[in-house]
Amino acid sequence: MKEEEIIEALKKGNEEFRRLYQEHRELDSQLSELNKKAHLTSEEELEAQRIKKEKLYKKDKIAELIRAYKKQSMN
Repeated sequence: MKEEEIIEALKKGNEEFRRLYQEHRELDSQLSELNKKAHLTSEEELEAQRIKKEKLYKKDKIAELIRAYKKQSMN
């Protein structure tokens, strides 16, 4: 099963995955908006750092759920 197929299956059947995936996408949008600015205030820089950390945390949780799904589907 391809990674994209696993992601789609998890989005349909796993509420936690669906929530994490959506939150990760929203954080990505927020970060993109900040990155469009020529100069960031110190508050905006802190916010960008917070968003990056949160995105990474969610990405790790998403990867963990994908690994668990792969392991489960192999059994």
